[in-house]
Amino acid sequence: MLEDVLLAYSINSNASIFPYGHGLINRTWKIEDGKNNFILQKINTQIFKHPGFISENIHAIAIFLEHHYPAYFFLTPRKTPSGKDLVFIKEEGYYRMFPFIENSHTIDVAENTSQTYEAAKKFGELTKLLATFPANELKITLPDFHNISLRYKDFLHAIQSGNKERITKANELIEFLESQKNIVDEFEKIQSSNAFKLRVTHHDTKINNVLFNTAEKAICVIDLDTLMPGYFISDVGDMIRTCVPAVSEEENDIAKIYIREEIFVAVAEGYLSEMCNELSSEELNSFVFAGKFMIYMQALRFLSDYLSNDAYYGSTYEDHNFYRASNQAQLLKLLIENEKKFSAIVSDIAKNNI
Repeated sequence: MLEDVLLAYSINSNASIFPYGHGLINRTWKIEDGKNNFILQKINTQIFKHPGFISENIHAIAIFLEHHYPAYFFLTPRKTPSGKDLVFIKEEGYYRMFPFIENSHTIDVAENTSQTYEAAKKFGELTKLLATFPANELKITLPDFHNISLRYKDFLHAIQSGNKERITKANELIEFLESQKNIVDEFEKIQSSNAFKLRVTHHDTKINNVLFNTAEKAICVIDLDTLMPGYFISDVGDMIRTCVPAVSEEENDIAKIYIREEIFVAVAEGYLSEMCNELSSEELNSFVFAGKFMIYMQALRFLSDYLSNDAYYGSTYEDHNFYRASNQAQLLKLLIENEKKFSAIVSDIAKNNI
């Protein structure tokens, strides 16, 4: 019961409780207790098997930032009177609470270049400030989250053992994704290259994971559950995948999918305004590859799930995951077509930030 959670935080049980936000993983509520408002979340332990790992990572990074960059606003969980930032309720699960940031809001879809720039800059700033933090000391909260090598193996397995009728229907899409195996090969080279630094990486850089104020300026990065060791391509790639397309991954009309060049430029300008001098030349040259990496991986995941009878993502209509995969495949094709132009844009932006 949520009343037991409130009691653990010494909050009046008569406080008002409202469902909040559109998060797909953790359940979230807003708590209004007189003049104090909070965000309460129940951690989805089907996804995050070790909630304590999340707390340990956030705590370690908070201490680092407070010591080295005390002016930086890093949103941390509220502690109970006994000093805990996680509350376990038997037969319910793990809960955590954050202060509610007044006059703040999130944005579900990047509407313009200003919003996109602000979000990309904020993600880049966090990564830059944590450049000297020993990333390998962080716990892995979601194993293999961006392991595209594993996703490709899962894809091959689904082709061999999946739904035969669906495999036949998806044959053209399967052939296209097989033809892009070089993206997996490039990722494996990155993993073994000294030119690519293992960094503290957010791994979920959708624009709705940044809080904005009423003037549409970014306040802080939120949703830190996947803050763990990784490569910059994960963060840049997810921004390209989710911000740059004119429609979401749910659009099943391929003709409506196109790349908003001005939004790509805003992602690059925002992120590189903070990270340009932190990235090696090899990393800078892989900026557009980051988008290919994330889009391709999501296409593999959607199609693998479709061939496996929608076991992971589920579906709300027939062939839902087939259309999701087709959407991402089309986005990948468009990015490949524009790769040289976008790489030149990144190069010009980088020169202006050196």
